Amino acid sequence: MTHPYISTRTDDPRHTLWFETQPRYLAGGGDPRHITQALRAAGWKNHSDPEYPHVILTSPDHRHTVALEPETSSYSAWWRIQAHGYQDGWYTQFGGNIPVEILAGLTDALLQPVPETAPEIWLPLTEAGWSYERDEHGNETAAHPDDILSVRHRAVEPGESIFWTAEATLPTGGGGHERIWHAYLDERMPPHLIAAFTHALALDKPVQRRHYDVPHSHLVTQERGPHGEQLAASHEVRLRNVRTAARKTRRSALPSQKPPAPSTNPAVPSRSR
Repeated sequence: MTHPYISTRTDDPRHTLWFETQPRYLAGGGDPRHITQALRAAGWKNHSDPEYPHVILTSPDHRHTVALEPETSSYSAWWRIQAHGYQDGWYTQFGGNIPVEILAGLTDALLQPVPETAPEIWLPLTEAGWSYERDEHGNETAAHPDDILSVRHRAVEPGESIFWTAEATLPTGGGGHERIWHAYLDERMPPHLIAAFTHALALDKPVQRRHYDVPHSHLVTQERGPHGEQLAASHEVRLRNVRTAARKTRRSALPSQKPPAPSTNPAVPSRSR
């Protein structure tokens, strides 16, 4: 049977001209497979409906779910990540324009063992030159030097639940702002996951995009990047490393199959009456 051919964004990256794009946080969403294929390589199950434009992945222990559902607006919640549990459950969501390379900082951390000590959340940002403020109510804000990107940790009103937000916005005049992308992170999230996200935000390494395939081309610079073959090879290395790490984690979680060691105490013969 002959299948019709139509060019789509799922086409082989080897057939595309790529451009190094920076700043990375304004480069647009990118290829979701940077995240979804890495989760699949780690053993996550795909529960998507093949006839509906979404991706639903669950971790092998059914503890976490990652959903990608494109909305009519790229500023809505496209990515939703959830930890299931009555006591330790949490939820986070991200707009469609957040670069997958930044969001992967969090999803990759889901595949790693929980560190013994939680890393600093604000330190990656301040070391990258971001400003940091804490007011008398304990509300915290870090802002990128260009004032487009920011991270906040605060309560909307006294007594309400505390949460984290990150967003990229542009001033529109008159005190208004145009939102490029927005992220919401539950206060109940493990600190090492939030730290992984802020670490990814602080990186300034360019990302690869098609020419002008960005939401605001006048805000970024694009220079000819590596060939598609190089990007495909790099992605395969990423997936191979994820598979190796997942196998190592599964082996370490398996209970020992060795039989119990024989007792060193000599057997005491029973006495006849």
